[in-house]
Amino acid sequence: MTSSSIGFFLLSLLIPFVSVNAQLNNPRYIPYKWKTDTAKKTVLLSEFTVAVPKGAFAVLNLPKFIKSSEGLQVYFKHEPVISISIKGQAKAYPLSILTVHEIANDTLNGHPVLVTYCPLCNASVVYDRRMHRNGKDHLLHFGVSGMLRNSDMVMFDTQTETWWQQLMGAALVGELSGAELTVIPSLLISMEEFIKRFPDGQILSPKTGMTGAERNYGQNPYAGYDNKHNAPYDDFFDKNKIDKRLPPMERVVDVESGGKRKIYPFSVIAQKGIINDSFNAKNIVIFYKAGTVSVLDKKDIRNSRDIGSATMFHAVLNGQKLTFRKHEDGFRDLQTNSTWDITGRSIAGPLQGKQLRIEPHSNHLAFAWLAFYPHSEIYLK
Repeated sequence: MTSSSIGFFLLSLLIPFVSVNAQLNNPRYIPYKWKTDTAKKTVLLSEFTVAVPKGAFAVLNLPKFIKSSEGLQVYFKHEPVISISIKGQAKAYPLSILTVHEIANDTLNGHPVLVTYCPLCNASVVYDRRMHRNGKDHLLHFGVSGMLRNSDMVMFDTQTETWWQQLMGAALVGELSGAELTVIPSLLISMEEFIKRFPDGQILSPKTGMTGAERNYGQNPYAGYDNKHNAPYDDFFDKNKIDKRLPPMERVVDVESGGKRKIYPFSVIAQKGIINDSFNAKNIVIFYKAGTVSVLDKKDIRNSRDIGSATMFHAVLNGQKLTFRKHEDGFRDLQTNSTWDITGRSIAGPLQGKQLRIEPHSNHLAFAWLAFYPHSEIYLK
């Protein structure tokens, strides 16, 4: 092979990567090091912004846990945690740690779970790491791509290097493009409430073995980010695209039914204390309780403001539709006068011990949710 033919051959290998780099929004010219099949995609490559190199965020893989009884020796009671429970076993993932790592690949009661948190959208969503696609079963492992789309984290699976939207659980670019992950219902509540509800539960240990990362646990690198007068960072979101129906940093809780979506602003939920609603034939209830802080306020999360917790449940139990009202000791249903806590469990009355089914939901910043789902209905009663 002549030197000119070798040069042509090497150039032919380089052209696809140059082409992809030219399409991506890559202001810092971060090297492209992907094996992703970018010919398979559901969105334009120009929608992705390269913020940091692939692997810049060290994800948690099968991390260690401590007992609930040790929780308040390590964390403070108003600390926000993602709580998941599968067949009687429960785990809590503090946002003060996930802010640093953004992803945890874990298992719970034999179920492979993907626990995610994107600080720039305040989006905390848990997914099943298993999926079936094109006649094949996949057990996926995820990392942080270093790219953002609409200011939301883009994940990638290490098996195919397909790019996934964290807030949506959707595969956008790569071999698995068009696929969707299954949401595992979760709650965003305080450490105190998790321990009270799950005394035998497990809490993510701050001893992750990553010395550099451990120094940053409990610290907010985005101090003041969720101030109600703020907007998302210019580098990662076009402010001309901000939906004017809600302040961009308003927290919202979402529900989906039959392909349609509705969101409930935190300010309205907090004012009412409880919301009974029906959306597209789905009956839901939202409980609100103070005592959970923001991880996007003060630099030291312990000093952050109290934003409370909002949790959503299916309002039908054993075929009976329940209507709830706020009460000084929690929440009470009008049908049986049973008392319920923020986790949807009845703690007193005829239904004591019963658990409302968690309606899949999360807490997001309004600008991000409406960027992905602009046709969402908004509850503003």
